[in-house]
Amino acid sequence: MAVRKVLCVDDVASDLLNIEKIVSASGVFVSTASNGKDAVAKAINEMPDLIFMDVNMPVMDGFAAMRELKKDAGAKNIPVVLVTSKNQKADKMWAQVQGASGYVTKPYTAEQIHAQLKALSF
Repeated sequence: MAVRKVLCVDDVASDLLNIEKIVSASGVFVSTASNGKDAVAKAINEMPDLIFMDVNMPVMDGFAAMRELKKDAGAKNIPVVLVTSKNQKADKMWAQVQGASGYVTKPYTAEQIHAQLKALSF
């Protein structure tokens, strides 16, 4: 499956703009959300091919948003790559247990984001 539509989620406007620019430079359509609750609603409504999501956000964090997505029959198979400043081994293990398809720590490079896009295009 080629990744054509990506949802980027971050509560920090500059971080959201940065990842949006990187992803859209790949020729992919990007929509955005600034918290987990809005991300879940957008994902269910828009059915993106991939989600890049921060963990620490108000309203609903990235882990809770992933759990909500897994409850939805249509959205449960959307791959989620967490993009976060949480860089402890326990954080990465928890993300895997929660169903994350990838994990990128901040600060990240465009190459790391592109590598996730490539890895999840099947």
